[in-house]
Amino acid sequence: MRLSIRHTTRYRFGQPVVHALQRLRLVPKQTQGQEILDWSMEYENAREELQFEDQHHNTTTLIAVEPGTREVVVTCKGTVDTHDHAGVIGRHAGHLPLWSFLSQTSLTRPGPGIRKFLKEFESGGAAGLDQLHEISRRVLEEVEYKIGSTIPKTTAEESFAAKAGVCQDHAHIFIGMARALDIPARYVSGYLMMNDRIEQEATHAWTEAFVDGLGWVGFDVSNGISPDARYVRVATGRDYRDAAPVTGISFGNSEQVLEVDVSVEQQQVQQ
Repeated sequence: MRLSIRHTTRYRFGQPVVHALQRLRLVPKQTQGQEILDWSMEYENAREELQFEDQHHNTTTLIAVEPGTREVVVTCKGTVDTHDHAGVIGRHAGHLPLWSFLSQTSLTRPGPGIRKFLKEFESGGAAGLDQLHEISRRVLEEVEYKIGSTIPKTTAEESFAAKAGVCQDHAHIFIGMARALDIPARYVSGYLMMNDRIEQEATHAWTEAFVDGLGWVGFDVSNGISPDARYVRVATGRDYRDAAPVTGISFGNSEQVLEVDVSVEQQQVQQ
């Protein structure tokens, strides 16, 4: 499947910026199941300082905001060919060892509620791939997908206790449970083409767990499926903070408003 993507991020600052640096993870991965045909990034009121590959093989771009600016616009666009491998990414690659995806973070660490929920998966039930699919199904049953119910700093336990969250929260809960069962798991951010629209609500998030004999396998808890050809992987990490599309620091402003526009459209491939 050939997907055309356009992603615009707009920051509006309450006061002119004295100094600001933004870290962008907005370049799709050249990886199993997808090839990047073309990709570009344009900036308004900012300039690119550095681009490098981080410890998770994420292409990371640092941009500096022009002093005195009150609005910054980052526009990414490109074309990606994708293939359906039933969510299987395969062997582990990256600068971090596989065991580093077994330790919990402050966003994934299970609390009393998740630990109690875990007991049904610790009592000799299905193992491996079947067990992970069952965890994904049960998390979606327990935690309703509800836009606006959480913020980026919400932890897995907080979302689980509230019985509501978004794709980021579903991913953190799943990751926390998998790691508690001694299964390496990681966070994935990227794009998803919805079948009924071109304009998307935002970027998407899902998870990958390491399964013996298969390697990394994807699970989109929020949609109850494994990723297919409609998904584009951009960044991975131990939790949201490692894979967030945009993070940064700024001085000289009291507040900022973030707007994101994402469009993902299938293109016809000429034979």
